[in-house]
Amino acid sequence: MRGGAAFAAGLVLPPLAAGPARAADAPVYRRGNDADPETLDPHKTSTVAEAHILRDLYEGLLTYDNRGAIIPGAAARWSVSDDRLTYRFALRPDGRWSNGDPVTAEDFLYSLRRILDPKTAAKYAEVLFPIRGAAAVNTGEAPPETLGVSAPDPGTVEIGLAEPVPYFLELLTHQTALPVHRPTLARWGDGFTRPGRAVTNGPYALVDWVPNDRITLRKNPHFRDAGAIPIEQVDFVPTPDLAAAVRRYAAGEIDSLADLPADQIASLRARFGAQVRLGPGLGLLAIGVNTRKKPFDDARVRRALSLAIDREFLSAAVWGETMAPAYSFCPPGLDNALLSPLLPGREDGPIDREEQALRLLREAGFGPENPLRVEYRFNVTDNNRNTAIALADVWRGIGVTTRFVATDAKTHFAYLRDGGDFDLARMSWIADYSDPQNFLFLLRTGNDGFNAGHWSNPRFDGLLTAAAQERDVASRARMLFDAEAIVLDELPWIPVLHYRSKALISPRLHGVHENIRNAAPTRYLWLDP
Repeated sequence: MRGGAAFAAGLVLPPLAAGPARAADAPVYRRGNDADPETLDPHKTSTVAEAHILRDLYEGLLTYDNRGAIIPGAAARWSVSDDRLTYRFALRPDGRWSNGDPVTAEDFLYSLRRILDPKTAAKYAEVLFPIRGAAAVNTGEAPPETLGVSAPDPGTVEIGLAEPVPYFLELLTHQTALPVHRPTLARWGDGFTRPGRAVTNGPYALVDWVPNDRITLRKNPHFRDAGAIPIEQVDFVPTPDLAAAVRRYAAGEIDSLADLPADQIASLRARFGAQVRLGPGLGLLAIGVNTRKKPFDDARVRRALSLAIDREFLSAAVWGETMAPAYSFCPPGLDNALLSPLLPGREDGPIDREEQALRLLREAGFGPENPLRVEYRFNVTDNNRNTAIALADVWRGIGVTTRFVATDAKTHFAYLRDGGDFDLARMSWIADYSDPQNFLFLLRTGNDGFNAGHWSNPRFDGLLTAAAQERDVASRARMLFDAEAIVLDELPWIPVLHYRSKALISPRLHGVHENIRNAAPTRYLWLDP
């Protein structure tokens, strides 16, 4: 159907209790989600909780399957020019919005211009900066029409890049690259995402949203594969209180949880066994060092502090194996990458590492007569506090005295971002895409929002610049390997732990596969009756 009345009303579905979209024997998937979303406008979201919902509601040119693989989405196929600067996408001819309108190239042209338009105030617009002209549009230096995106015909989207980016296809799976239905947005403005108005092009459509209770999606009958999707309805249930969420899971009120209290993993495993699922992740927990400040400008001091850390103990005893020991800066399993270089001393025993640390501190001028004193800042959680205590304990073994400064997360990261003075500080990063660049860029000269210690290494910067211009993926991977090796030698951030995904999955839910992107679109899952 087409016409103003159709798209204004959105998708009309039968009542929840009856109708062909809710057969009596069709179970509802009650999906625990980290929190209520701030918004369901794809171009204004910024959280993982929002991404899980949007992955069901919308479909970008490309998308993920339930193993985290990048697969065709709204585009059936694509091609790349020899210079790796132009991508051409052929849309599926049967692509439809939830009101029956066809999905066209103009939808993507409009949407990409919209998110980069500074008037939209998108929090994540930078993800799309590889598109030619994107940065200039987003800063207001050029109009949205100058963006390097075109629609040669209704079934073709063409995107030009400023420089070759081997991870560009993955960026198109991100919520920033999702399309929005232009007539609905024109009619309702900021209210276009509300139930009864929202028009989406993904496997599910929005039916209801009760704040702090649930967001109900039902299968979109206009989606091309609707007949092959097993789950008719999914309720996203916000679970900010993880302990309470576990109780609801145990009572059978929730079929899966996307996060777990790390300090309860041992008891959860004893209670639920294989229902506790740990997988790889795209995150790093590290100690940022203020390299502008003596004696932390001395790499020997930073290496000594790193050598003393018992990462295996932190992983097992403090984090219940929900974090993995980090002996590299980038987590393992990234795309477009060589195996990461590793921190020296990994194969040595704790006594050998302690002796090496003591020797480095003596060389730097510290010992019993002149002990090293450090201040460690962190944002308060139980695990972060226990991590800080464990760090102070091992550093005490090499003659280092540690003082703590603990604040809430907002204050902690704002202090670092705004140039506050510090010695050592807890840092963390969850990547937006699976590529070494999305970790290494944190430490570029001038990236003060992340590189709070103001570390600067011209060779490191040069390798990142050269890698950004390199068209050969293997050569680029070698450059990024060399850049990471510099980080592990200089240690402006001391890697401590790599994040892991952690979940509870009911035996009645099938099709979930742990993957580095933590992607599990509902369309690929199924439930026992």
